[in-house]
Amino acid sequence: MATFPDGLYTAEQVRALDRCAIEVHNIPGITLMKRAGLFALDTLLARWPQPALITVFCGGGNNGGDGYIVAGAAALRGLPVRVLSLGEADKLSADGQRARAFAQAQGVDITPFSDSMALTQGVLVDALLGIGVAGEVRDATRAAIHAINGSGLPTLALDIPSGLCGDTGSELGAAVHAQVTTCFIGLKRGLYTGRGPALCGDLVFSDLGVPEAVYNAVHAGTVRLVLPRVRRVLPRRQRDAHKGHFGHVLVIGGDNGYGGAVAMAAEAALRVGAGLVSVATRPQHVPALLARRPELMVNGVTSGQELEPLLSGPTHLVIGPGLGRSPWSEQMVQQALNSGLPMVVDADALNILAAGPLGRGGTNARDWVLTPHPGEAARLLDIATARVQRDRFAAAQNLWQRYPGTVLLKGAGTLLCHGETSGAQPLFELCTQGNPGMASGGMGDVLSGVIGGLMAQGLTPADAARLGACVHGAAADRAAAVGGERGLLATDLMAHLRRLVNG
Repeated sequence: MATFPDGLYTAEQVRALDRCAIEVHNIPGITLMKRAGLFALDTLLARWPQPALITVFCGGGNNGGDGYIVAGAAALRGLPVRVLSLGEADKLSADGQRARAFAQAQGVDITPFSDSMALTQGVLVDALLGIGVAGEVRDATRAAIHAINGSGLPTLALDIPSGLCGDTGSELGAAVHAQVTTCFIGLKRGLYTGRGPALCGDLVFSDLGVPEAVYNAVHAGTVRLVLPRVRRVLPRRQRDAHKGHFGHVLVIGGDNGYGGAVAMAAEAALRVGAGLVSVATRPQHVPALLARRPELMVNGVTSGQELEPLLSGPTHLVIGPGLGRSPWSEQMVQQALNSGLPMVVDADALNILAAGPLGRGGTNARDWVLTPHPGEAARLLDIATARVQRDRFAAAQNLWQRYPGTVLLKGAGTLLCHGETSGAQPLFELCTQGNPGMASGGMGDVLSGVIGGLMAQGLTPADAARLGACVHGAAADRAAAVGGERGLLATDLMAHLRRLVNG
């Protein structure tokens, strides 16, 4: 079993890895298939040591070939096993036909799938589609997927759950819900975002023993963010440092009734190390914010005119937490845009940008970090939220083209899109920290404050966004480990944020 690599690949890039291993490094395709099947069987038995029956669903492609190897190897070990096949055997590739012949030689029962078949015991193996599916799954395969999911039996998916798009993480009409997914040669980026995390269950990986030169030959279009690596951008503090060295963040927001949002964003900026943090909010929120966090400098403002003089001191802005969409809110956004300061743009500040001409494609957008959730991204792009979720990579890239700074598309598998140089193709990075407990109010406010606080300490917008996403997700994971996912509050992250940025 290999350690998890940082590179994430599209389906075509994985096929290129396969070709390189076979054609350049002379590893026969059937050898890779055998290695995949044996790895999968070992994984299955490690999770479910004494299955009453192993039922392998084999499709007509190379993923089905992997499944036939699993079945044949299981029979060799004396395990009860059967294959339910879809597709015509004579349409299998040459390697797939060798794998099927191997299973037959071990006495494996191979029966065409019928949706009337009983699935009542043991473990299921999904070897239906792999990464070869294009478009929505066909009716026969859809029926098999529904049978797998409806059985209630534990399921192991080979390479990727059938019906999950390896490129986008979208569900192609129907998809297998696996408890374990064994991924081969290259990690597919769709496993980590969109529906991927919910469908693949526990993920295990094998490089199938291909040489490192294979990976050097095929560029991974997406990088998996790893906290220990991205944390290196935070320098050790000098012994003679003072607060002026670590920036001044101004958090703008908190319309009537929403003062908690700016309180959380501002405290998060402090907890990750900003030197100074001030707040501009509705006057009625000032006493509560000062009582909660006396280290903050809190200003009540009733108009954009009152905000303007407060913009001369900060080095960075966070605009949007609890902002609302009132005329007051629009004035706050307009003054923030006029300031020309680097900023994190979140929540209703994004919705105000989407609704009108205020700063659309603004001249300072390269200094921005935009942090939309899928609904806000949809409004910025004037498309349906479901379309954003169908292809989060395309949505992030389209946002980056419109606002060419750093885009952080929140959700399962938070996705970073940015460009190091003008005119270059965007870079994609994916954060795998975090858990479903984060589906509660205020989490995004904390994230915006984290990123703003990191930018204030001299990090580039891209570095602040990648480290901020990792620290935020890891803090939520630590908080969930202490008390569980249900009932996890945004403020539960604060103490963990401080520990994490200090290594």
